[in-house]
Amino acid sequence: MLRKLCFLLPLILMQPAVAADVDVKNGFFKTSDGVKLQYLEAGSGPPIFFEPGWSMPAWIWDPQIKHFAEHFPVVALDPRSQGDSEKPTDGNSCERRAQDIKELVEHLKLDHVVLVGWSLGVPELLTYAEQFGGSHIRAYVLVDGFALDKQDPQFIVAMIGMYKQVQTNRREFTEKFVRSMYKKPQPEEYIQRVVAASLKMPSDSAVAASVSAISRSNWRPALARVDRPVLVMCQAKLKSMAADPIVSAIPSARVELFEDAGHALFVDDAHRFNALLDDFIQHLPAP
Repeated sequence: MLRKLCFLLPLILMQPAVAADVDVKNGFFKTSDGVKLQYLEAGSGPPIFFEPGWSMPAWIWDPQIKHFAEHFPVVALDPRSQGDSEKPTDGNSCERRAQDIKELVEHLKLDHVVLVGWSLGVPELLTYAEQFGGSHIRAYVLVDGFALDKQDPQFIVAMIGMYKQVQTNRREFTEKFVRSMYKKPQPEEYIQRVVAASLKMPSDSAVAASVSAISRSNWRPALARVDRPVLVMCQAKLKSMAADPIVSAIPSARVELFEDAGHALFVDDAHRFNALLDDFIQHLPAP
């Protein structure tokens, strides 16, 4: 029995500390162009809105939903064509997906909301700031996503190669892609659940959503419209692509680097991620 406990203890300690009794509800709303989107909702207080990354579901934020719902109302969206939201053939662009966020914020009557976007969610939130400004927004949290101020040819070539894999062998690509998001071991059941969720996004829509972000050569005009506090959290190895361009345009942005976490750093190091986000929110100007 002792040997069994010694084996299980590291696995137990790896799991993020979350409140087991948080009541998470599913909701649906229809966008102005008639697309039915699902979102998760829990908690009460000053709101936090979570936007997942490329092809990922709202529940990928589970460690954050259960942590922050004790003190904040938390909303996590299944973006169009992802998760259990409707899968339209059009509208898979940063501009339309940013409008979807705005419409859900207005639908739920959220005010002074902290917007948290991961991966593809970063250019989507920057597009939100550019299109709609910060009238309802308290702060932006940009997690391990790119906001380049000039086109990187090598990056574009790599992305085009990825699109070819998506179109030719989606299942094999998705297995590798999902496993690459984590630096720390995750249960196989969890990995397969994420793979299945990613595969819900039609391949053409997945390519279109990504192309919309990388085809823009300069995000500085969008960054110039960000008029609220900014927190950037990213892998240390991606600082030059995920943090430096943002700080160059927004010198006041706070940057937190993760040395021992993968792309899904809010899962790999949920405890530190939640603590940093908590601290950032606590030091924001009062709504």
